[in-house]
This record gives sequence, structure tokens and C-alpha cells, in this order.
Amino acid sequence: MSNRAIGYPATGNPVVIQGGMGAGVSNWRLAQAVSRTGQLGLVSGTALDPILARRLQDGDPGGHMRRGLDAFPFPAMAERIWKRYYIAGGKAERTSYLQVPLLVKDNPRDLVELCIVANFVEVYLARQGHANPVGINYLEKIQTAHLPCIYGAMLAGVGYVVMGAGIPLKIPGVLDNYVNHQPAEYTLHVQGAQEGDDVTMRFDPREYMECELGPLTRPKFLPIVSSNTLAVTMLKKANGRVDGLVIETRTAGGHNAPPRGKQVLSEIGEPVYGERDAIDIPKLCELGVPFWLAGGYGSPERLREALSLGAAGVQVGTAFEFANESGLRTGYKAALMAKVIAGEARVFTDPLASPTGFPFKVAQLEDTCSEAAVVADRARICDLGFLREAYRTAEGGIGYRCASEPVSSYISKGGKVEETVGRKCVCNGLLANIGYPQVRNGRREEYGLITAGDDLVAVARFLEPNRTEYSAAEVVSLLLSGCGAEQSVGRCDDVCFA
Repeated sequence: MSNRAIGYPATGNPVVIQGGMGAGVSNWRLAQAVSRTGQLGLVSGTALDPILARRLQDGDPGGHMRRGLDAFPFPAMAERIWKRYYIAGGKAERTSYLQVPLLVKDNPRDLVELCIVANFVEVYLARQGHANPVGINYLEKIQTAHLPCIYGAMLAGVGYVVMGAGIPLKIPGVLDNYVNHQPAEYTLHVQGAQEGDDVTMRFDPREYMECELGPLTRPKFLPIVSSNTLAVTMLKKANGRVDGLVIETRTAGGHNAPPRGKQVLSEIGEPVYGERDAIDIPKLCELGVPFWLAGGYGSPERLREALSLGAAGVQVGTAFEFANESGLRTGYKAALMAKVIAGEARVFTDPLASPTGFPFKVAQLEDTCSEAAVVADRARICDLGFLREAYRTAEGGIGYRCASEPVSSYISKGGKVEETVGRKCVCNGLLANIGYPQVRNGRREEYGLITAGDDLVAVARFLEPNRTEYSAAEVVSLLLSGCGAEQSVGRCDDVCFA
């Protein structure tokens, strides 16, 4: 396969957007590799604060985090992060990682600084070595992180903000405010909140700036939606400019939108989707903004189909998840690729795994949390807390609970015991996936919980004969090969090769 560089089409939009998969899977290396080709690489913005802290505690192999910190515009803040978390030579193998505080509505200053710096470093590193845009992907449901994290990414010159797992109507206004380092607010969803409760989060960049900076560039904003109704809602009700849409179907990895209507499970226990869950693509074309189709579009044929239907292109996750540059642990990557080659790979859409209550796609692999015995062997611990639910306490304050935490704790916070059944710790599983598993009691490591889209079974299409691995550039090259060959298909005539 050719690794030739592929430029943006004349529309100014990428044809391929690399998905923002999981915590640290879409890392700076992967995003950089994709953006080098001229398509859009995304870093995952999920859990970058503990990821940076754990990289530093592992001794910062290669010195990349130090490079990012040295480029940060507020050196005293960067140095505080370095001194708190860096361990020369790395921590002992059986020593636990120092825990980062859990995110809450009003975060302590040291956690806010870590969020700003971590997002800056990831985007900064992804932008090195080329002049093409890099984006960042966030989950709207992790609301307590939004304000400082987005500011850190914008300080690094992020070109796109992509956000799913919710309805991010207020994010465009945040981006607009940050251009001139103005304060921004975001409303925290608090279960049971009453009129008059203070549920507004606030962030003022000038309280953290160590020097004056010029205006920042406003990134393009692409919300991820799963229905025509949500697409229209974003365009009509957002508090600022929406630059396009990513339309994600139920075959995409990670969290899926639940089926509309009453839940029905298949014979093997997966949610059953129906006609009400289908996307009306001709209606999307009438909205007047570019859109990208996601979920099962990781092939030249599906890209060609998307373009012929009027899409600007596709977002592809799973194919890039198994590229050499992704952050998924090498052992997991190799084991799942072996299953793909043998025709044994399987992804289960688990309706219970995630504490959010949304279906969560889990790649089936031995010695991971895809196995019931492995889950049963793990103590219920919630010490990362990204998917916790905020709720109104009896005293009128804000508490936080997770259906995957110890059952007695969850019930004491007003949760229902039936909501804890079958839940898994997605947060710890995702960090274990990328090589940063927490060590418990000096001996037990957290298990991985690998998510992938239904397209996992077909990623062998990117392998050359007699090979078991491939690069991100090879994924891009194969995806666009159909467009290069057929100039008359849809918008393929806009694809140019440098």
C-alpha cells in the first residue's frame, strides 16, 4: 500500500476523520500520524489528567511529556505538574500510581491546572512534524472536565473539537469566549436538582494565565449525534456556530445510543435496534452543513458510498485502533488481531457494562473484563470516577455516585440496587487498555476492558500478505484508494494527492 500524502479536498474539509477512541487509544502519536497524511487525526480528550500523571510516574519514556511541558506558555504551572508527578526512572512495577483527585463541580486549583496542561501537551505533540489540523474528541457526559480541558487544547492550537455522548448545545459559546481568554460557564446536569440550586460551573482563564497572550484560534466544532432529530436540535439550538456533524450509527465502538422505545434484547443479550433508529441521510443533506458518517464505514467501498450520498466523508475508529501508532497495549492488539485473522473475533454490545446505562461495545478477549470470571474476581472500586452521576443530596448539595462502585456505597447515595447488576468499571478498564493499570495492594493489576466497533472482524483488510500489523498511513491510503480511482463518484473529485 502506498503511504503517499493525501491533501484536504477543495471544500476545506477532511474526507477521513480518525475516531477519538477511548482514553488514550487515540493518543498523540496516532493523531499525528493521521494528520501527517492530510486527513484529520483526533486525540481523545478523555482522562488526559490521570494519563499525563501516570506517564510522568513511569519516568516519561522518550521525554515526550517534558517536550510538551517545555512548550506550555505558563512555565510555573508546568513545573508544578512535573514536580508533583515525575519519577526519575519510573515507579517500581508493583507500586500503585499516585491518584489524581476526582473531578467535581468546583475542582481544586491543582486539578484544574493538570487538566489544562494535559490537554495542551496531547494536542501540542500531535501537531508536531506537519502543518495540518489536529482535533480533540470529548464526551459531553464528562461535564466536570470540559472548561479547563478545552482551554488547554485551544492553547495548543487545536483545529477541531468533536464531542459526543450527550447534547453539547453550550460548547460553541465556550469556544467563542476562549478566543479572547474570556470566562466561560457550563451547566452541570444534577439528578434531582431544584430551581435555585447552583449547578453552574465557571472557569476564568485569566485566573490561571501567567502572562498576556494574543487571541486564540477558534476550533471548528463537530458534535457527534445518532439521529436526525439531534442533528436538527444542534443546529437550531446551539449557542454558537456548529461547523458540521458526525453521524454515528450503532455499529460504532464505545458507548452507543440506546434503541428508541422499550428495550428489547436479542437471544444473546444485545439490544435490538429497529426502523426508528435509522438515519435519514437525504434529510441530513438538507441541513446545509458538512457531515461525516461513522460506524461501519472503515472500507473504501463504504467511503465511496458515503460520498455518493452527499457526506463530506467518514469517521473511522476501529481500523485506527489496531494501527501501530494507537495507544492500545501491544499485547491486546496482537491477541485481537490474531483472532481477526483466524475469523474468531467478536464484539458484544453489552447493555449493562457501563455505569451510564448506555450500551457499550466490548471486544471479547481472554483475561479481560469481557469475561464474567474476571469481572467477578475484581473488587468494586471507583477511584477514577469519570462516569459518575451528579445528584442532589438530602442537604441540597451535590454528591456523586457510580453504579459500578461498591453496592452499599451506591445505595447509601440513593441509588437502586438493580442499577448495579452487571456493571463494570469502564474507567479503570480503559486505562489498563493503554498500559497504565492501577496496582492494588502491591500485587493485583486492573484488567483491561477493550471496546471496538463491529468492524473489528474486518480490519484484516488493511494487512499486506503475510503481515500481522499495519500503520495509520496504510489505513488512510486504502480508504481513499477508491476515491482516487473513481473521480466521478459523489465528492471524490475533491480529493487531491500531493
